[in-house]
Amino acid sequence: MKFSHVGSSGLVVSRLAYGNWLTRGPSRNAETDQECVRAALDLGITTFDTADLYADGAAEESLGRALRGMRREGVEVLTKVFGPTGPGRNDMGLSRKHIRESIDGSLRRLGMEYVDVYQAHRYDPSTPLAETMEAFADVVHSGKAHYIGVSEWTAGQIRRGHALARELRIPLVSNQPQYSALWRVPEAEVMPVCEELGIGQFVWSPLAQGVLTGKYLPGRSRPEGSRAADANDGSEVLTPWLKDDVLERVQRLRPVADGLGLTLAQLALAWVLRHPGVSSAVLGASRPEQLADNVKALEARLDDGVVAAVEEALGPVANRDPAATESSSPTDPEWRLS
Repeated sequence: MKFSHVGSSGLVVSRLAYGNWLTRGPSRNAETDQECVRAALDLGITTFDTADLYADGAAEESLGRALRGMRREGVEVLTKVFGPTGPGRNDMGLSRKHIRESIDGSLRRLGMEYVDVYQAHRYDPSTPLAETMEAFADVVHSGKAHYIGVSEWTAGQIRRGHALARELRIPLVSNQPQYSALWRVPEAEVMPVCEELGIGQFVWSPLAQGVLTGKYLPGRSRPEGSRAADANDGSEVLTPWLKDDVLERVQRLRPVADGLGLTLAQLALAWVLRHPGVSSAVLGASRPEQLADNVKALEARLDDGVVAAVEEALGPVANRDPAATESSSPTDPEWRLS
């Protein structure tokens, strides 16, 4: 395993993080959950990402059970707050009430006294940013989190949040955007601002929901047992990528990967990790052996020619629109009242 500082902070994380978003939901059994976490630990992965929203809290519970007995100081645990955790109007968003209640719920489910990074899962236009950051300051100053982070915030939102964090003397150290060779949205605005401010990236979906593994072929049915074939495992998030023009472009990467002795998945991970702003790439797994294969990407070195070849293959179908970041969060300040 290789390790990296998160931005300009002193926090060190593994270059690959294990995430339990969809792959540890109700469609996976408890035994597989435990096996994947043990495999991650055996491979040297020390960073684990989750959220209170995932599987209605069951993901945090599962991760907590899997890490029980580990030396707490030897792992880095990230969780998030924003999405609905109950039926009430205050069971969502980034209000002081929801943040203070949600951190206690997350720690209870994880069975831990603190998390290493507590992240705002999305931006909340219905709550004053000062209220949100003051609530995060309370979380840090009470010892329930060491650092704070954000996910899918725009460059302007990150800049304003970082300024308030500095005033409140709390470390906003990370951003968690979607980022892959097919989803290059953060490159134009978000990543440059984060680099300026010393904020590192925990990127999610570096394999574009598995599309960059090459297992989905143009004109073919979805492979049995794959996420795209499982209506209970988030198959809807794959829909934008399961177009023949996209899948055909992904297949053009095969000779590039073969020339490096890599799988398509390893090539896609190496492409993401080459970016200097990326502290860690968050991976899910439904089988332990997937993690063992993915870790090999850490040894790959992509020269300018390889990067250009990836650009040529995927350029016409890659999304680079900065506006896609803002569209992932609610924009109406009254969204919780509707």
